[in-house]
Order: sequence, then structure tokens, then C-alpha cells
Amino acid sequence: MTSKPYLFLLLLLCCCIATAQKKDVHSGNDSTIVYKKIENLSQKSKFNRFIYKLLFKSNRQTKSTSGAKRRRFLIKKSFDRNEGKIIRNINIETLDPFGYSVDNYKDQPEKGFEKFGNSLHIKSKNWTIHNLLLFKKNEPLDSLIVKESERLIRRQRYTRSVIIKPVEIPGSRDSVDISIRVLDTWSLIPNGTLSSSQGNFELTERNFLGLGHEFRNDYTRRFDTGRDAYLGKYSINNIKNTFINASLTYENSLNNYTTKNARIERQFFSPLTRLAGGAFFEKRFFIDSLPDNSGIFNKQNFKLDTQEYWLGHSFKIFKGKNEDFRTTNLVTTIGFKNVKYLQTPELVYDPTQFFANEKLYLATIGLNTRKFAEDKFLFNFGIIEDIPYGQVYAITGGFQEKNNIQRTYLGGRFAYGDYFSIGYFSTNIEWGSFFNNGCTEETTFRIEGNYFTNLLNMGDWRLRQFVKPTLVIGNHRAPIIKDRLLISDDNGIVGFNNPLINGTRKFSLALQTQTYAPGNWHGFHFSPFYNMTFAFLGNENNRFLDSRLYSKFSIGVLINNDYLVFNSFQISFSYYPSIPFEGENLYRTNSFKNNDLALPDFQIGQPVIVPYK
Repeated sequence: MTSKPYLFLLLLLCCCIATAQKKDVHSGNDSTIVYKKIENLSQKSKFNRFIYKLLFKSNRQTKSTSGAKRRRFLIKKSFDRNEGKIIRNINIETLDPFGYSVDNYKDQPEKGFEKFGNSLHIKSKNWTIHNLLLFKKNEPLDSLIVKESERLIRRQRYTRSVIIKPVEIPGSRDSVDISIRVLDTWSLIPNGTLSSSQGNFELTERNFLGLGHEFRNDYTRRFDTGRDAYLGKYSINNIKNTFINASLTYENSLNNYTTKNARIERQFFSPLTRLAGGAFFEKRFFIDSLPDNSGIFNKQNFKLDTQEYWLGHSFKIFKGKNEDFRTTNLVTTIGFKNVKYLQTPELVYDPTQFFANEKLYLATIGLNTRKFAEDKFLFNFGIIEDIPYGQVYAITGGFQEKNNIQRTYLGGRFAYGDYFSIGYFSTNIEWGSFFNNGCTEETTFRIEGNYFTNLLNMGDWRLRQFVKPTLVIGNHRAPIIKDRLLISDDNGIVGFNNPLINGTRKFSLALQTQTYAPGNWHGFHFSPFYNMTFAFLGNENNRFLDSRLYSKFSIGVLINNDYLVFNSFQISFSYYPSIPFEGENLYRTNSFKNNDLALPDFQIGQPVIVPYK
């Protein structure tokens, strides 16, 4: 027995200590005096001063939304007046998607199509919304908890907007009612494609029977071979106010590849969450091509079972009631992953047995501050969007058992994001490596960035500029094509799908100018954009990166709808100066996805190795 697992056991001990800590429950907001006292307390020792400077800016101000309205200001003042009062009643009203507004009680559906659409829609059940609340009757009113509850309702795919506000009770000094008004979105989404070779039909219900469950069905048929493909997924969100989510998935592709999986998980859905964990089970069969030593590809069968388990605990390290202190936590998580291959490639195509049975034990310990700012005109048109910002300092350690070898793993992560005078900026930096007999193996260094400008006005038009750079560096990677970096699809540039376009280092940069046109057409808002994406690859033969530039230039329009459940869809046209193995001066349609510029989260969750992709 070697000493390599000791790092994992040490982190496990930290996790056990964390779960033994006493929970503190606070309500209300600190005054400036209390904040200052805690700031002064942090100066009494070098350690306190280090932790304080690590996590906070002194007198950090709450981020305001662009175009904030007087209504929000009045609601905030009402919360300030009623902070700490006992909640007597919670009144929930859910609204059909057409013709109603959470702001104006007088708005009613008037047009025929609005009334007809509402008659086909099943509204969210009141208890579906109630299960998303972090506060209850007969508890003191805590504006931070109410704010978090509002965010959790807003992030559901079946709700468009929500307002939670206190309602003062005449003649009562110590009690208050809470009013919650929620506007649904149209949740039944059909989709389909048809060509001379195949047809596809997809039907997704995001709010099945008003329960908040999601039911997805996707059917494809090839006309020439008569083969069928089906994907079905049923998701249960937030089982009985536990915030435990469960899902079942079955997929059978046109090539008869099968995937069956089940997941049950409770994430750190809020910075106020104390316990999290989950389990995942999957059976999978597929065929993929691998090259031999001479570079000749041949199809190989893969069949594997995967099991994952993890458990996490988060606890406060500051006793202050200020939002900064209440959203700052020490998070500890442990995890186990077991992969068992029932069919593997022939040794000539996988001489190092990269695809082999594996057991992975990991633990993470870290500090994070996780907050959300309300903003508009990013990925939706005029809807409040919750933008994450904060900080993460975390280390991950453990060991892996694979091919009768035990390797230690060590990794670290730093993440930071905030609003500045010139806009929003965030970065996520990760490093991780296995250690075998004192040597590093399969090392990954990864830096990601996100930036967008403040909302700019050009007459009645609005505009933002987005920038997203990514750098990935691999060292001592496995000598197999499946352990190489690609620039295809989600990994860089959509359209570069040949696996021979690979390397051990990668730099990509996405630039997007996003505009928001004034007005609407039958509830549809149009947001023209221009996108440029560039990438470089490098390998062992380059000092860093190869000089060849891969690029794509896109122009199109994102289309948002006031009532539909999906964030947006787009029509786009892309120009590729060159795609290796395909040709020069190529054009594609709809080769841009709205989630290409997705923002990071500052959550510490299931412990994983640094992704190499």
C-alpha cells in the first residue's frame, strides 16, 4: 500500500470536519456600522486580513440593472420597511402566457389568438411555484432569501417573469403578507426537419401538466434504409421542495447505438444551500473509428457502464448578515466514479489501453462567493436575466486506479467575475495533473474568459459587444487520437468536425457584436448579430501554437419571443475561408448557437478532473 491516497484522506477529513459545523441562520441586512465592525475585526490577525482581502472589496455596491424602473425601487423600499416581520400568508398567482403581465394587474387577454392559446395551456400549479420558495409562513421576512427565491423561479424554463413583494397588513406592526405573481411561458415546443434522405420530429413539454416536469421526445427516420432513431427524456425538477432533481434518458440512434442513464442530484442551487450530492448511472454502446500505427482507421466497438456518486457540504465562515458574508462559503465535496468496459478496442488501435476500467476517488475543498446581478438584453430580449459574479478558490485531490496502476491527482481552480465601469468580466483558471512515480501525466492547464460591454444605445437600437477567449494546454497526454484537442462544435468552431484537425494546445477567440432592434412583430423580437471566431492549434512539433489560423465569419439574427419557452432561435449564414479535408471558401447556414457565449457559474460542485477539450 503506497502513500498516494493520503492526500485524498486528508481532504476527506476536511470534509468531515465541515459537515460537523453548526449552521447559522440569519435574517435581515447589516447596517454600515455592522459591516465596518466585521471589517475592523478582520484586521486583528494576518489570517483574518488575508481571508477578508481574498473574498471582499470594501464597501462593494450592489449592481444595478440597466434601465431599472421605479417599481423595483419601491418594492425594495417596501422590503426594507418590513424586514424581520413575521410572514402571515403567502399568496401565489400564476398567469397564462398570453395577454397578462406581472407588472400591470389590468392587463387581460383581448385578442382571439391570446384567448385560444391560453385555453390550450395548463398553468403552473401554485404548489409547483410554492416548492421553489426558500421561505415559509410564520418565519421572519428575509429579503435576501426572498431575492434568491425570485431568482430560482425566474430560472425555470417554464416561467417568463416573476414579482415577489411584501403586502403590508393594516393595523399590524409585526406581520406581513407576501404576494407572488408569476407569468408562464408557452411550454409545448414542436420542432422538426425534413429532407430527401430523412425526417425528424421533436416534441418537448417543459411544464408537463403544470408540475414543472420536462418530457422530451425526439424521433428520426431515414427513408433510404428505413432505420428509426428515438430519444426520450423525462425530468422531475425539485421533488417536494427538496430541490432534488431526477431524470431518465433512453436513446437509440440511427446506427443502433444505445444510451440509457438515470440521474438524481441536488446541486448547490443557491449560495444559501448547505447540503448537495447526487448519483448517476449509465449504460452505453457505440462504435467509433480509431487509427492504427500506420494511420489507417477502423471501426471499434465500445460498451461501458458508468457509476458516479458525490456528496458535498457548504458552511459559512463569516457571521455577518451582509449579503457578501452570507453568500461566502467554505465548500467541501467528495466523489467516486467507476467505469467498467464490457467491450474495448483491439490493442493494435489502443496499445496503451486508454479505454480501460477505472476507479476515480476525488475530493474538493474551496472558498467561494457567489452572487447574481439582474441585467437585461443579453441572451433574451428585455427580460431580467440573472448574471453570476463572484470568486472561487479551490483545490481538488485524489487518486485513480486504472490498468493496475494507482496515480495521484492534484488540481486547482481560481475564478473571478464582476461588473466594472467598462462592462462585465470573468475568468476561470484551472490546472490539474496525474502523478505517477513523481512524474506528471495527462496534465491540463485551462484559462477561459468572458467579457461583454455595458448596454450601448444607438437611437432606438441597443448594442453589446461580447468577447470570449479560451486557452487550453496539455502536457504528457496519452498517445491516442481520443486524447487530443479538437476545435469542433462546442470545443471551438462549429463545422470543423474532422478528428484529424487536432492538437495538444489550443487557443480560440469568439467576438460577437449583438444588436437589439426596437419594436416587435407579433411578439417576436429581432436581434441582428455579427460573429467572428478564430482558433489556433499546436502540438509537440510546435514551440507553442501552429501558425495556421482556423476561422469562421457569421452574420444572422437571433429571434426571441415574448411567450415561448426557448431562449431564442437564429437564422445565420457563415463563411469559412478554409476547412481542411473539405475545401476553400465554404458557406454554411445556421452554424451558430446562442449558447456559444454562455457565462460561467461560480459554484463548487461535484469534484472532477480539469476538462481537456
